[in-house]
Amino acid sequence: MKDSNGSAAKREELAALAKRIRLHVVEMVHAAGSSHVGTCLSMAELLAVLYGQVLNVDPTRPDWSERDRLIMSKGHGCAGLYAVLAERGFFPIDWLQSFYHDGARLAGHATHHGIPGVEVSTGSLGHGLSLACGMALVGRREERSWRVFALLSDGECDEGSTWEAAMFAPHHKLDNLVAIVDYNKIQSLGTVKEVLDLEPFAAKWRSFGWSAVEVDGHDIIQLRSVLSALPTERGKPTCVIAHTVKGKGVSFMEDKLLWHYRSPDEQEFRQALAELEKSQ
Repeated sequence: MKDSNGSAAKREELAALAKRIRLHVVEMVHAAGSSHVGTCLSMAELLAVLYGQVLNVDPTRPDWSERDRLIMSKGHGCAGLYAVLAERGFFPIDWLQSFYHDGARLAGHATHHGIPGVEVSTGSLGHGLSLACGMALVGRREERSWRVFALLSDGECDEGSTWEAAMFAPHHKLDNLVAIVDYNKIQSLGTVKEVLDLEPFAAKWRSFGWSAVEVDGHDIIQLRSVLSALPTERGKPTCVIAHTVKGKGVSFMEDKLLWHYRSPDEQEFRQALAELEKSQ
């Protein structure tokens, strides 16, 4: 796909941001002895494009009334969210060093308390899209220009509450709402296909009245093209199904269920950093 939304320099800038997100995530998870490194690595390009180009936000004014809203529905992926917010200047990068430590600001699931740029606390899966629908409905009724984005995991699309929200949004013609599914195809205890197959996934969203588009979630050109041209259909909410690889960027983590919960030991940590440092 031709990069029609900007220069190669911008693409390289966003790729560099995605790389820094991954480096931060691996360091944070290792230092904390925490989990969910795989789900953070799979969405690095999504976060880079959203916060590096698409979202209308101002780090100096995190509560600016006209900002776009992003709900990290997959709250267990908060290390990636914290990393990109720090990179954008919402709070100091050195806050990342205390991630998931006792008494630290940055909890192990997304928390908005005292954290500039985090809209709501999340982690109980299946609630984020409903929250986003409510915000989008307010924006529509008040004729505001801001948009609402909800970043979902594929596993939480097993939740009935997700599909209640999926019915609600087109009924109210919320074309200021964008659901992005990080479709890495591995959830906590198995592959999505084994646990509860979602296919035909895009067809399901369309049957509920959404405009659904599938993209390579690691292709910055594709992501910029789609996310810079929203809504994809007037009068309909948009669902972007981003096909990704869990653990992307670290060879021994890629597409491995093990790295949903495991924290890298010292040797694995050093290998992961070395691979990420060499990546383009």
